[in-house]
Amino acid sequence: MATQVDGMRERQRDADRTRAEILDVATEEFATRGFAGARVDEIAAKTRTTKRMIYYYFGSKQGVYVAVLERAYAQIRALEQRLDVEHLDPARAMRALAELTLDHHASHPDFIRLVSIENIHHAEHLRTSPVLSSLAAPAVGVLGRILERGRAAGLFRDDVDALDVHMIISSFCVFRIANRHTFQAIFGRDMLDPQFSDHHRRMIGDLVLEYLTAHVGRA
Repeated sequence: MATQVDGMRERQRDADRTRAEILDVATEEFATRGFAGARVDEIAAKTRTTKRMIYYYFGSKQGVYVAVLERAYAQIRALEQRLDVEHLDPARAMRALAELTLDHHASHPDFIRLVSIENIHHAEHLRTSPVLSSLAAPAVGVLGRILERGRAAGLFRDDVDALDVHMIISSFCVFRIANRHTFQAIFGRDMLDPQFSDHHRRMIGDLVLEYLTAHVGRA
């Protein structure tokens, strides 16, 4: 019995490794070529599997693409969830979350390209995801708890919700990646040059906190 169970576990591990390998290659393929331009044949050629096996795991090209999107969102949500902000004061906690987002996006440009591509498609593929609701809840939950603590301490304004703050943080962090090359061509500044990293981390923290503390305590 033990041998049979061990065999089942090993097969599951093999399946998990194969699935992860497919998603690694598919992420690059879709981020580089978009949904329309990506080819399942190309993904299969770059992995230790076949087109038939890819369809076995994911059902279709759209299935692979949606799985890529789900994993990309899940990775940043997992980081947000693991961020230990409960012991920090609300202002420092908000800075920590903003800085985490900035650092993640800078190190995962494929994520930004995927999000941009899916917006071109009006999120029609992402809307089919069975885990769509779980892609939003973690981010809103972490932000919401920080906001609640900030309001209770009399630090943050009370007419802002978690999605407002998420939008501000995402706008800054996504812009650096999505517009990097055009910004550099026009203004001669590479926003991802390491010399600007600390400056941008302070900027996003200041922007969020200045907004959250504006008018607090004023008649």
